[in-house]
Order: sequence, then C-alpha cells, then structure tokens
Amino acid sequence: QVQLVESGGGLVQAGGSLRLSCAASGRTFSTYCMGWFRQAPGKEREFVAAISRTGDRTNHGDSVKGRFTISRDNAKNTVYLQMNSLNPEDTAVYYCAAAQVHGWLVVSTTPTTYDYWGQGTQVTVSS
Repeated sequence: QVQLVESGGGLVQAGGSLRLSCAASGRTFSTYCMGWFRQAPGKEREFVAAISRTGDRTNHGDSVKGRFTISRDNAKNTVYLQMNSLNPEDTAVYYCAAAQVHGWLVVSTTPTTYDYWGQGTQVTVSS
C-alpha cells in the first residue's frame, strides 16, 4: 500500500512557474514508476509526465513538452513536477500516481496502469 500526498499547487499568472511535489509513504518507493496526470473541468484525465523507477527515463505529454519536467528523489520518497511558462490551458487538478512495475526503465502514460493515486492539487493559471 502506498499513500501519495501532493503539494505545491496554487494560483499563478500566465508565464509563471510552480513546482509540485508528491510525497509517498512506505519503503518501496523505488519499485514504482511515478506519473503526473491532470484533469480540467469537463475534460478527461490527461497524461502529463512519467518517470521510471530509477529516474533514468522520462516521458512528457505533448502539451507540456519543453515546459514541464518530472524528476524524483528516491532517498526522499518524492516525485516532482517543475512547471514553467504556465498558461491558462494548464489550469487543472494535478494528480500524482504510482505504478508498481518490474522493469527499471518502464514509463507508463496510461492511467489504468497506475495502482495508487493522490488526492490532487489545484493549479490555476490566470491570464
């Protein structure tokens, strides 16, 4: 069982930056591929970014590529999402998720792969 707690959301002006954090409980953090997803009102959940167990491989969604960066610190049981050049279309609830995978370099973009989810943190970007 893994519990995930996101933090770092808030209100920011267009062009600004935020860094989201997701702290995981338990001793097996390094066995999980970690991902960030987001969901805006009236829209489906969207893949944002994912990172492999070791952090050696990442994948970012097309809409955030070049602006957002996922990273992790296995010693701190934490995954991060650095968000730069934010625009109003980035407004959503951002969710952290964990997928227990066997491969060291597995990076999943599919929500159904993920076993555990955080409660979400709101990010609002004003124009």
